[in-house]
Amino acid sequence: ASTRPLVQRVLTLLRRLMEESRHTVRGLRVHRAEPDDLENAFAVMCKDLLAHHEIRYHLLVEGTPRPLRPLIRGEVYRIGGEALANAFRHSRGSVVEAVLDYARNHFRLVVRDDGQGISPEVLQSGREGHFGLSGLRERAARIGARLRIRTAPGAGTEIDLIVPAAAAYEQVR
Repeated sequence: ASTRPLVQRVLTLLRRLMEESRHTVRGLRVHRAEPDDLENAFAVMCKDLLAHHEIRYHLLVEGTPRPLRPLIRGEVYRIGGEALANAFRHSRGSVVEAVLDYARNHFRLVVRDDGQGISPEVLQSGREGHFGLSGLRERAARIGARLRIRTAPGAGTEIDLIVPAAAAYEQVR
């Protein structure tokens, strides 16, 4: 009997473990950052991605930055990190943009690219051996956020996360 299917399953499992380990390490890093320093965290993360991809990157901050609750900040960081990594690695676009919107009634993160879009199959089921899109949905649900993924073939992708203010922001005493 061939061992090929077993080897493939083991390799898939190892890839998943490595991916989760990377996310855990990123998560540990964000807890050492300043409470409202997602801007710096995303800028540092994208320096690594920019070194390997020919893509322009813009980070916009709207509103007045406010401290996010640690759990929310960590999940926003992980969701944003996954969305940015996907845009750099898979979009085949020329521009990636991230927006951090500190609105009065919500915190919003938008990551968009001008690339090839996500195929309906990948949008529905994800990529084989990847937690990407399903992981984004699970993380958003865990913090009571709304996640929308807008995409069309040849028209890029937009990941839009909105967290209600009551859940997102540290309460000022």
